[in-house]
Amino acid sequence: MTIAAVLRQKGNAVISVTPDSPVTEVARIIEQRRIGAVMVLDSRGAVLGIVSERDVVRALATRAEGIAGLSAQDLMTREVVMVGPQTPVDAALRIMDEHYFRHLPVVDDAGVLLGLVSVRDLVRHRIAQQDQAVESLTHYVTRSYMH
Repeated sequence: MTIAAVLRQKGNAVISVTPDSPVTEVARIIEQRRIGAVMVLDSRGAVLGIVSERDVVRALATRAEGIAGLSAQDLMTREVVMVGPQTPVDAALRIMDEHYFRHLPVVDDAGVLLGLVSVRDLVRHRIAQQDQAVESLTHYVTRSYMH
């Protein structure tokens, strides 16, 4: 299965902010929407970075002066690892594991943002696949045994 299948199931809505969005606003969005990260996009919708809960907590822990005056561009990860819609789910999970992050933007060949998947989305998708496989095998064995 591919990331495109995950996006079809979960939807492709992406919560984003601008580079100059205050960090307090970013934190409020993350908390209110109950999400783990927001994309940072320029005025054309191009990906500039990503800000995660972890980025906010790291800034709180390392900046004695606080984070009140900071903006999304001060905290965002700029070198964003992204995948395409045809990336296999297992490959995306490996990428997330190798790089220690929980969110992966999905872009097309032109770099247009198509969606954002979380490790939770991918795990849910894999569980659903396994459930279907078990159901199919159970049905096959039951039918084979009955005949």
